[in-house]
Amino acid sequence: MTEAVVLVATMVAKPGQEELVERTLTAALPKVHAEPGCLRYALHRKAGTTGVFLMIEKWASPEALGAHMKGAVMREVGAALARALAGAPDMVFLDPIPAGDPDAGAV
Repeated sequence: MTEAVVLVATMVAKPGQEELVERTLTAALPKVHAEPGCLRYALHRKAGTTGVFLMIEKWASPEALGAHMKGAVMREVGAALARALAGAPDMVFLDPIPAGDPDAGAV
């Protein structure tokens, strides 16, 4: 069985672009949630900031994540945010360490 993929993507908006970034990412959520293999796609903001956004993602497989990254929604988001982000998203992939309650102890 293929292992799920968990990652956190951090995006930093350029000054004055925070609203555009939030609006673009929020609008993409329902479309991404409908993609095959999307198990979690949750937008957060770093506490105490206005322009640091984190997307916590969980995909059923590396193939599902790959399809998402190459899909129409991400192309649209990339085009909309090309000039609004301070740099490329920082993507951190996570390896689970199973311990304790399987539901509470894992993303």
